[in-house]
Amino acid sequence: MQQLFEFIGNHPLLVAAFAAVLGMLLYTEYVRFFSGIPGLSPYAATQLLNDGEAVFIDVRDEKEFKTGHIKGARSMPVKQLEQQMHDIEKFKDSDVVVYCDNGMRTSRVTGKLKKQGFTKVSTIAGGLAQWEKANLPLVNK
Repeated sequence: MQQLFEFIGNHPLLVAAFAAVLGMLLYTEYVRFFSGIPGLSPYAATQLLNDGEAVFIDVRDEKEFKTGHIKGARSMPVKQLEQQMHDIEKFKDSDVVVYCDNGMRTSRVTGKLKKQGFTKVSTIAGGLAQWEKANLPLVNK
């Protein structure tokens, strides 16, 4: 225990950075867990995609979107969501699947969609990274 206190005393910036990162991680997980937004596996998302009735929203930046995205996905970067909300108003009662690289940006967007009256909002658990890990296709057009 003495060594721990000595380490903290010798490396206050390192300990503060660790505490900040840990706090952000815990907050993100808390919001995700208590948001009530289901996280779909890539295969469940594929099923919705194949049924053709779900709307997929990619909340990454336009540059990231162009490097590869799910077929039929709409690009709605987090920063432009408010301006583009009218484009998806007609899908309030449809399945809406929101994704980003790893699922970190989706919580803000899903919360806003819920507040706007979207009833069937979900995410891809693990984001596009999990989609790629499952060897599912991307398009880059």
